[in-house]
Amino acid sequence: MGKRIIQRARGHGGPVYRVRKKAFVYEIGFPSMMNGNEAEIIELVHSRAHTAPLARLRIHNKNGVTQTFYAPAFEGAYTGQKIAFDMEGRKAMGDIVKVGILQPGDKLYNVERNPGDRGKLLRAAGAHAVVVRTSKGKVYIRTPSKKEVILSENCLAQIGIPAGAGRLEKPVMKAGKMHHIKKAKSKLWPRTSAVKMNAIDHPFGSGRGKRIKSKIAKRNAPAGARVGHLRPRRTGRTKR
Repeated sequence: MGKRIIQRARGHGGPVYRVRKKAFVYEIGFPSMMNGNEAEIIELVHSRAHTAPLARLRIHNKNGVTQTFYAPAFEGAYTGQKIAFDMEGRKAMGDIVKVGILQPGDKLYNVERNPGDRGKLLRAAGAHAVVVRTSKGKVYIRTPSKKEVILSENCLAQIGIPAGAGRLEKPVMKAGKMHHIKKAKSKLWPRTSAVKMNAIDHPFGSGRGKRIKSKIAKRNAPAGARVGHLRPRRTGRTKR
């Protein structure tokens, strides 16, 4: 009797391939409080599910209601520091503002893709965007991948750069450490080249040497054969 290949087993799910819930105990998101308030950094915490350290913030509104939320810490953040939440006239490091008030050249992170989604873009350590220009209620930002993203001027974002930049500059010297890094997010490691596997383990396996088969999977291919490029529009390098 055959067995599921790794790709199909991961898609089917199971204890081995599921992410541990303990890694995702902290949820990032902007508060639903009224604008024009100040938030205080209570503590800086380590989260196994995030590359950047997280800041636990507490915010008070004018009615005395308190709300706590988590956000990626920015470079230079410290306990007890105050940041503004959409406060008019404030544009300090770490402040949560609407992108419409930013000027070209300003750096931002933890950006809302759509107003009200509580921040979806640029939350990894060191990942930040730069404002390119503004035009007719739209803000154009350039991401680390040099891609230009168009946002509504009402989207919220934090000013600055997420803490933890340069974490990849130090090499991982031990296989055991990489094992724990990948295990925290349930990433498959170590990765084995498909052409080095047996035919029973992967569609690209065997073949008596590296006579590589087509990497383009058919659109209606079964789960065990959907490997490689899943119906790409084109392959090969793009001409510039």
